[in-house]
Amino acid sequence: MSKLPRVAILGATGAVGQEFIKLIEERNFPFSSLKLLASKRSAGKKLIVCGKEYTVEEAKPESFENIDIALFAGGNISKTLAPEAAKRGAVVIDNSSTFRMDPEVPLVVPEINPEDISWHKGIIANPNCSTIIMLMALKPIHDLSRIRRIVVSTYQAVSGAGKDGIDELLDETAAIAGGKEYEPKILPSASLPKHYQIAYNVIPQIDIFLDNEYTKEEMKMVNETHKIFHDDKIAITPTAVRVPVVRSHAESIYIETEEPLSTDEVKKAISGFKGAVLVDDIENMVYPMPLDTSNKTDVAVGRIRKDLYEPNGINLWCCGDQIRKGAALNALQIAEYMLDHNMIK
Repeated sequence: MSKLPRVAILGATGAVGQEFIKLIEERNFPFSSLKLLASKRSAGKKLIVCGKEYTVEEAKPESFENIDIALFAGGNISKTLAPEAAKRGAVVIDNSSTFRMDPEVPLVVPEINPEDISWHKGIIANPNCSTIIMLMALKPIHDLSRIRRIVVSTYQAVSGAGKDGIDELLDETAAIAGGKEYEPKILPSASLPKHYQIAYNVIPQIDIFLDNEYTKEEMKMVNETHKIFHDDKIAITPTAVRVPVVRSHAESIYIETEEPLSTDEVKKAISGFKGAVLVDDIENMVYPMPLDTSNKTDVAVGRIRKDLYEPNGINLWCCGDQIRKGAALNALQIAEYMLDHNMIK
């Protein structure tokens, strides 16, 4: 487009919304006007963006009049407001799970399948954070030889459950250190009837269990990978686990490729892939860790090694900031791609 876009951020006061604001400033994302939207409860708050003060407004359908790009931070409100925004001419880039598996909605990681953006009908879906982090590590390998099987275990930070998840970890840790009792209220999910301590613990459940005995979070990784890679024949076995880490998810991944690959080939491919960084020097005990990838843009990949028994098997470990690349950054990169390719009308 010839003029700068008019931008709205829905959920501007939440963790992902705040990350949108930080990234807009860091990346000098262009805009002619900016509208910050949130729930009625948060309306009226003042936020500074690029040195200018903005007042947060209550999100309503009419909020999206004369908006070119609407960045949705996620949540149930997307189901109602995303179609309303699109109807008014905005391109919605949505972080919720609402539209991800809709066949009419592209599901996009810009480094992997940017060509899918072109067939959007007003809404573009951002994948689940764990899916994005995994596929950023696997795409350069998949380009060398098609991946036919994935076995993945995630180690997901409590910030994936929002600010309440962070508060629960910190409050529990402080209570236990002080010899006090603390009643968990948030994890695995505030909506579930039973809650577990996350401090000094891991919880092998994220979201609800489905009829196949996998959780909803785990099946997101299966279904979204098939859609993004355009290959529903990849066999995927996921286990999603919540760990007592504040920020940045880690994943242990085993893959089988159609052709055998050497570790040198894999390392070279990852080193040359934009958005991934090789962190793999076991002689000096250098490998990806959540602390080192928090607030970082790239997904770090390391511990790359051949399987002991399967000639086509590779094991690896990766970490990525799920609020940044796993949410806000990926969405903003979609918008940047559209601007670079004159796709915003």
